[in-house]
Amino acid sequence: MNNHLQRRMGTFALTMVGIGSMIGSGWLFGAWRAAQIAGPAAIFSWLIGMTVILFIALSYCELGSMFPEAGGMVKYTQYSHGSFIGFLAGWSNWIAIVSVIPVEAIASVQYMSSLPWKWAQWTHYLVVNGSLTLKGLLLASAFLFIYFLINYWTVSLFAKANSLITVFKIIIPGLTIGSLLFAGFHSGNFTSNSVGESHGLSSVFTAVATSGIIFAFNGFQSPINMAGEAKNPGRSIPIAVVGSILIATVIYVLLQVAFIGSVDPSLLVHGWNQLNFNSPFADLAIALNLNWLVIILYSDAFISPSGTAITYTATTARMIYGMQKNEYLPGVFGKIHPLYGVPRPAMFLNLAVSFLFLFLFRGWGKLAEVISVATLISYITGPVTVMTLRRTGERLYRPIKLKGLSIIAPCGFVFASLTLYWARWPLTGQVLLFIMIGLPIYFYYQMKVKWRGFRRNFLAGLWMVVYLFCMMGISYLGSNKFGGKNIIPYGWDMLLIAGLSLVFYIWGFKSGFETEYLHEASKLNEEIRISEEAIATESLEEKAV
Repeated sequence: MNNHLQRRMGTFALTMVGIGSMIGSGWLFGAWRAAQIAGPAAIFSWLIGMTVILFIALSYCELGSMFPEAGGMVKYTQYSHGSFIGFLAGWSNWIAIVSVIPVEAIASVQYMSSLPWKWAQWTHYLVVNGSLTLKGLLLASAFLFIYFLINYWTVSLFAKANSLITVFKIIIPGLTIGSLLFAGFHSGNFTSNSVGESHGLSSVFTAVATSGIIFAFNGFQSPINMAGEAKNPGRSIPIAVVGSILIATVIYVLLQVAFIGSVDPSLLVHGWNQLNFNSPFADLAIALNLNWLVIILYSDAFISPSGTAITYTATTARMIYGMQKNEYLPGVFGKIHPLYGVPRPAMFLNLAVSFLFLFLFRGWGKLAEVISVATLISYITGPVTVMTLRRTGERLYRPIKLKGLSIIAPCGFVFASLTLYWARWPLTGQVLLFIMIGLPIYFYYQMKVKWRGFRRNFLAGLWMVVYLFCMMGISYLGSNKFGGKNIIPYGWDMLLIAGLSLVFYIWGFKSGFETEYLHEASKLNEEIRISEEAIATESLEEKAV
């Protein structure tokens, strides 16, 4: 049986995968949620979020070019620190990503629930008090099945469908930005003292973690998880990752500016935190009598989230495939269809889990918060992993070796830790405990292999466990601006997080060792070196001709 994924995706297709993942339901709801929390200062929240993600993404760019394999994000840490922390990182990353699929379905249904036309009165019963009704759940379930079918047959169909949808997703936000800025822009919304309660920088930071900003930027890892299908991963991955982040940032910042400026000042008498919309941009368009834009926005409420969900349906299947190769899951999930080149059993598992999340979390806001925190937990291993591999895998071929990574990596670790803290207690504690629930699966498979190498793997990952419990404790004891008991006052809490983060970064870096998994991965790494040398030779020969 052919268990190899098909390498058909170029730089443009991978970039479209990244943008398609980022411009989903985040643009439909993110600007409104960020404005609710931080008011006009939400613009800075997007820039801070971009900075956090960019520092983390740069670490993964080097890793992705070294090991361009399906579901790579759940494998890298295993190469540097062994199976224990590798499982924790992979589990949290998978939980964060697979839950994006139902949240996008929820977003489409939630937007549709406020259609203003008489023929669409039935949609008003899809959502009640921000939660999907039985009818809403059935419609969202139908969306999940559509996402599944588009990915079921071939990578080529996924790539073509995603690129087409992504182009549309860039155009619609652009039309929205231009129309709102032209039709009704209130510059006073950015400076008036009546625009809501001021919580200082803490509100800006909290918006980064909980309003959907980290959730929106989460799509940067999609090109990395699809690296196994890239034609030239060493060139395509960094361009796709960094390019998609920067393009998404421009779009999101302009959307935030347009949203803040287009709100009727009379709606802000009681503050930004009292600003409630069912369909934020569509409601603004209705108020400004932009009927043509209303129609487009309601159409895009299906297209944008669907494009993101289609992307994540593909990438999460590759993650399950990767976790099986790490021996965390039964062998059936590592099977690739011999004709279509897609991991179908993994797709079925993710579909089942998506249905579970859909019925557990029936509102966009709550699930987006959970996803953001789970994602941050998985991100913290990237900077440690990439620098550890520079020590333990010095001989490995690196298509891209980033300059200044010795500074970028620890900064990325600190930024991710701070953002995790900004998510506020008790959410931080709830998600951290949720991540720990996966450990029995790890211990079960360790028992099956008779605890082979367990002690060394566990000690190499112990820093991660201690780190998570420390973060939980500081979140509980921290300032009341972030939901804590105010035992550690505001300002000192963030200094403590930053200092401890550097300690854990150093501990994590020193804990890594040359694992048996790294030996196996080095074979793939050597194949990449040979492949890229062959491509370079062919290119020179073509130029000579």
